[in-house]
Amino acid sequence: MLLISTSTLIEDSGVRTVSMEQIQHNHVQVRGLKLHVAEAGTGSKVVVFLHGFPEIWYSWRHQMVAVAKAGYRAIAMDFRGYGLSEQPAEPEKATMTDFAEDVIGLLDALSIDKVFLVGKDFGAFIVSMIAVLHKERVAGMITLGIPFTLPGFSNLKPDQVPKGFYIVRWKEPGRAEADFGRFDVKTVIRNIYILFSGSELQVASDNQEIMDLVPPNTPIPPWFSEDDLSVYAQLYETSGFRTALQVPYRTMGISVDIEDPKVTAPALLIMGEKDYVFKFPGMEEYIRGGMVKTIVSDLEIIYMPEGNHFVQEQFPEEVNRVIVSFLNKHTI
Repeated sequence: MLLISTSTLIEDSGVRTVSMEQIQHNHVQVRGLKLHVAEAGTGSKVVVFLHGFPEIWYSWRHQMVAVAKAGYRAIAMDFRGYGLSEQPAEPEKATMTDFAEDVIGLLDALSIDKVFLVGKDFGAFIVSMIAVLHKERVAGMITLGIPFTLPGFSNLKPDQVPKGFYIVRWKEPGRAEADFGRFDVKTVIRNIYILFSGSELQVASDNQEIMDLVPPNTPIPPWFSEDDLSVYAQLYETSGFRTALQVPYRTMGISVDIEDPKVTAPALLIMGEKDYVFKFPGMEEYIRGGMVKTIVSDLEIIYMPEGNHFVQEQFPEEVNRVIVSFLNKHTI
């Protein structure tokens, strides 16, 4: 295991503008890459947080502090090619399987046998994969914004989304790069946060790109500060979007070879009622109709009436209480 201090990088990136002194930062050598890892707490029970897009470890800042105070060891990583983690040699060949195996490699490097996994957005795909491929490593799973879902969308209906939907657009090599390239990184992150905070699908017309859906003077959400935006922007300036567009957008439709997947670990799903994900074809039925429980039998679902896709940043205290309560109910 190789641990390399990244305090200078973190300070330079602006993260120290947030009062999170109890969160320590290192790089860990995992499967040939140095992955950035943030940690808080020293408890024997470990909680690993997996981010989505356009997020990085920082999106879990509130939850890391809360679970550490509750007696757990909190770990949030930047996936390969994200944030302060190293880029893979060929980002265009990265897959969700790589990301899942990186998580297992990190646990091995840190000599951790079993963990609680928490995933947001496409991080929920990675949690889902690990929960069925490495059941022995999972004490419990929590997903936010996305229920149990494996790459390939076997439980959803992606063919029914409009052709101008952002996932369809960004799947096309070069299109998002050209769209994003018209703006500085901070504006791109700002626009995505605004778009993903809404309750409707983000669909561009034939003569529009996704960035055009946000009028220039649209304010950022009230729970998302300019300082927060600067942290994300500076870290994406470091990493770029090359890996981030590959995983998830250009690989989420690639099926993994898992026949009749079942999750045996206790699970929790946290959904904001105003999350645009509910508008995905088939999603409402999958969650509210109980279909997800045919795969994840021991599943508790919490709905937050005013919550959007960034519910853990929007309502951190409420989400923290729900997460800590779930963790306290279960043992490793």
